[in-house]
Amino acid sequence: MPSTVELRTMYEGMVTARRYEERLQEEYLEGKQPAFDISAGPIPGELHLAAGHEASGAGVCIHLRDGDTVTAPHRPHHVAIAKGVDLKRMTAEIFGRETGLCKGKGGHMHLFDPDVNFACSGIIAQGCPPAVGAAMAAKKRNTDEVAVAFLGEGAIDQGGFLESLNLASVHDLPVVFVVEDNDWAISMPKERVTDVTDGSQRANGFGLPGVRVDFDDALAVYDAAEEAVGRARDGNGPTLIEVQVHRRMGHFMGDAEGYRPENDVERASRLDSIPRLAEDLRKRGVDDDGLEEIRTRAHERVEEAIEWAKEQPEPKPEAALEDAFAGPPEGAAEPPAAAETDGGERSDGPRITPGERSGSDGGEE
Repeated sequence: MPSTVELRTMYEGMVTARRYEERLQEEYLEGKQPAFDISAGPIPGELHLAAGHEASGAGVCIHLRDGDTVTAPHRPHHVAIAKGVDLKRMTAEIFGRETGLCKGKGGHMHLFDPDVNFACSGIIAQGCPPAVGAAMAAKKRNTDEVAVAFLGEGAIDQGGFLESLNLASVHDLPVVFVVEDNDWAISMPKERVTDVTDGSQRANGFGLPGVRVDFDDALAVYDAAEEAVGRARDGNGPTLIEVQVHRRMGHFMGDAEGYRPENDVERASRLDSIPRLAEDLRKRGVDDDGLEEIRTRAHERVEEAIEWAKEQPEPKPEAALEDAFAGPPEGAAEPPAAAETDGGERSDGPRITPGERSGSDGGEE
């Protein structure tokens, strides 16, 4: 059972995350309409918002420390906020500014904050192997740190996820897998893309505990995560949790959602977990003035982060060559001109014939 302080922390984090997504939606659509132009406006590229997922991030991350590792998928903001990622620098990254978490080069799907060990990726189930790696490192260092990998229900058939479950189970690693089930794998309903209605059943094939939270409720997530994180921290191995959440917006901003029945959108609104958590706080003695104070503080924090991000400078073009695995030769302003061959054709570099390969006499290798 969470303390009142924990409930207040979770509520403020959830309100912050909801307001953040609503404001990003407004900023993102600026300049992109009436004919949707994905490259226009202050936030370029795609944007996947997590309104309706807040209980999952808050209920799990309340049990974590800065030293614990969290990976998230392409819908990451609520998890990042719950983990304590720097909101101003995250927002600057989303706006493509050089003071962002990744110097404006990663965008909203590729956030990285080493101060709190958070990362996310647009590749489906990509966060599972790094989380397992972090858990293995913690075990080898003989610490009680844990790792948590968040993913969507559309990712539970991916090889990276299944292989991660196997490795975590074989090595009894301190990792928790959290599947956020919002009923839609992009535009496909869950029952059309996977063979189970309960994604936590994937744990059965790997000999690890699996539990499903059947309704979008922060307290229920808190209880499930408390046991799972405690098990991992005590050296008792991994757990798979599936949490029912609800997608209040499209898969991405600009998604017309023609595939989605109108009553499904209404249902998502009715199942909102934030008002229920507010009611739980009222039962703990937090009055309406106290709740309004929390909401005001959360909204002000979001506005401050967005205004700060919009004032930050954009990266210089030459910065594209920095922080790369490989770049041009030192001192080269531009790639060297291609050489001309005897036949007048351009050559991009030396060519090696089969007979010139090391150890080859021109025959088959």
